[in-house]
Amino acid sequence: MYGEFIEEDKLHEECGVIGVYSNKAEIVSQLAYYGLFALQHRGQESGGIAVKCGGGIDYHKDMGLVSEIFDDKVLKKLVGGMATAHVRYSTTGDSLKENAQPLVVKYRKGSLALSHNGNLTNADALRDMLEDDGVIFQTSTDTEVIANLLSRNFKGDMVKSVKNIMDIIKGAFAIVLMTEKELIGIRDPFGLRPLCLGKREDGYLLASESCAISAMGGEFLRDVEPGEIVVINDDGVTSISSDRFVRKKSCIFEFIYFARPDSNIDGLNVYQTRYNSGIELAKESPVEADLVFSVPDSGTPAAIGYAQQLGIPYGLGLIKNRYAKRTFIEPDQALRDEGVKIKLSVLADIVKDKRVVMIDDSIVRGTTSRRIVQMIKDAGAKEIHVRVASPPVKYSCFFGIDTPFRRFLIGASKTEEEIRDFLGADSLHYLSIEGLMKATGQENGFCLACLDGDYPMAVPNFDN
Repeated sequence: MYGEFIEEDKLHEECGVIGVYSNKAEIVSQLAYYGLFALQHRGQESGGIAVKCGGGIDYHKDMGLVSEIFDDKVLKKLVGGMATAHVRYSTTGDSLKENAQPLVVKYRKGSLALSHNGNLTNADALRDMLEDDGVIFQTSTDTEVIANLLSRNFKGDMVKSVKNIMDIIKGAFAIVLMTEKELIGIRDPFGLRPLCLGKREDGYLLASESCAISAMGGEFLRDVEPGEIVVINDDGVTSISSDRFVRKKSCIFEFIYFARPDSNIDGLNVYQTRYNSGIELAKESPVEADLVFSVPDSGTPAAIGYAQQLGIPYGLGLIKNRYAKRTFIEPDQALRDEGVKIKLSVLADIVKDKRVVMIDDSIVRGTTSRRIVQMIKDAGAKEIHVRVASPPVKYSCFFGIDTPFRRFLIGASKTEEEIRDFLGADSLHYLSIEGLMKATGQENGFCLACLDGDYPMAVPNFDN
């Protein structure tokens, strides 16, 4: 998975979830499709839509991009008043069709469909317990663990079952659960994974990001609060607040890299936060230069902020090939440099003989960043100054973000000076945690575990 050229130097996407509740049954699957399309950046391995059809649940899911999985013919067969949908990047469970979501299962009183973004830290222990009791699993995902717990705790009221398992499952999760009667949104007590609520004239919407609410023609109402259960049915929307008191810990990497810049999460605009990060980066590490550019695309807002703060021209130094899709083969090591060139190309006439500042949102392994710096050198840049709009990633994530083992994180094993030398840059600076917090306008409320090792809950204990 980490041999996918430019993607290997990033923390990988999580997943995206969608919920639709509408009195216009004929458009529900289309709305879900639009929502998934808006969340495609959160996962490109597989996708699916499940719809409440008649007396049961019908669904379609497959490997690939949303546009490859669905067409008009498929969507027209999925007709019903409710839907849940999912795009996946696997963090637990192999990248296989049987692990694609929504997960649709039957239980003693009917059927349910489950879309899950996140990771359970106690999934293995729960799976062992269930298997000891004779439960047979069809997938290798922790989502099926949740489905089995819901079924086992069901006593005639699915909402009560959800409340019961909230005390059992540990970790990060944003879940959209659909039964034959209601649509339920669930966010973990720390708020690690995002989930928001929207409204249309014909009903209500749930989504991982507000950009998907807009794509479905809805009005963003609010974020689902940490630990909150939102129930949508014919009576409208009912909120059940958490009775657990824990400090909010939204994932900081939603604002650094994952979320679309036009999304708002927990009251913060993603673009503005990234722009502010560039300003703080310029304050911490100014440099005399002729041009500022970004590693596209998530580094762009920070690059604009950096350039404007220092009065240096902002321009395009790298061009991203937007049609270079994920590869299905693992390239030979000798071809990796060519792989980077497929994804990115340098505007040689723009960078030649210039002192340039390259802004990236984050560096995980450093291997791709090193190749990009070499490409810029080969194009004739006089000086290359690398600025990173986030602190070094030093620790693995256990909450639904696919990070390498810690020994592969360059920020965990090398100093800033050593990383500069490894990249071949003239200078390097990472934004400090203090600068990052200034960019958000908040001093706390975030999970920074991948940066500082302070996990909000117990995590698996193994040598990583």
